Amino acid sequence: MRVNALTIAGTDPSGGAGIQADLKTFSALEAYGTSVITALVAQNTCGVQAVYSVAADFVSAQLASVLSDVRIDSVKIGMLQDSDIVEAVAEGLAKAAIPWRVLDTVMLAKSGDPLLSGRAVATLREKLLPQVSIITPNLPEAAALLECSPARNEQEMLQQGRALLALGCQAVLMKGGHLSDNESPDWLLTPEGEERFTAPRVPTKNTHGTGCTLSSALAALRPRHTSWPGTVSAAKQWLQGALQHADTLEVGKGIGPVHHFYRWW
Repeated sequence: MRVNALTIAGTDPSGGAGIQADLKTFSALEAYGTSVITALVAQNTCGVQAVYSVAADFVSAQLASVLSDVRIDSVKIGMLQDSDIVEAVAEGLAKAAIPWRVLDTVMLAKSGDPLLSGRAVATLREKLLPQVSIITPNLPEAAALLECSPARNEQEMLQQGRALLALGCQAVLMKGGHLSDNESPDWLLTPEGEERFTAPRVPTKNTHGTGCTLSSALAALRPRHTSWPGTVSAAKQWLQGALQHADTLEVGKGIGPVHHFYRWW
């Protein structure tokens, strides 16, 4: 099927994360990309220099414009910046008939710079999380949502994943990249069961936008798969290739991006 995907997120002028990474991912995986911008972010491969929030009513206006005209098969939700924007997105999506909703709980940039206010975390947990099909937190993000310490091993990852599932979302993909193992384990938790996914760590520093890219890959692929396990497997396989080819790019002086179009050039 022809997939129309929507990304709701902030920008990245260097092209490796945010809206730009999402649209590249959609295109690489044969989905038509649409977008709603929540924040203008002055960032590059070295860090975030400034953030300019888009007014919540204008976020609502963008969302209404897209949904009134385009059939949206899946949505990826990324950086939401503040509580008012979280509420605007939650209200807009509550009225929409979008089958698949992926929430990337963006709270910190790869450089460690904060991308979500403290009050917004509670709003996201209460008003948006129960609406989505799947959330994709890394270990610090899961801890922030649960107001606890980050998981230190896979058993604690599973415990926290179960607690997040109990908050009302339909599935949780716990990302274990912050663990120190030779492999990077992820756990998919649904009411039907739990499944482990793993891949060898790619020896590259160029991982800018990895989280954005994985979540947008899930949004692009889910309408064409019959289950979340199949979707996660396909998304991770594609992302592994993007990481393996990251060093063929020459972008920036810091943490460079993955190669979204490695299958093409």
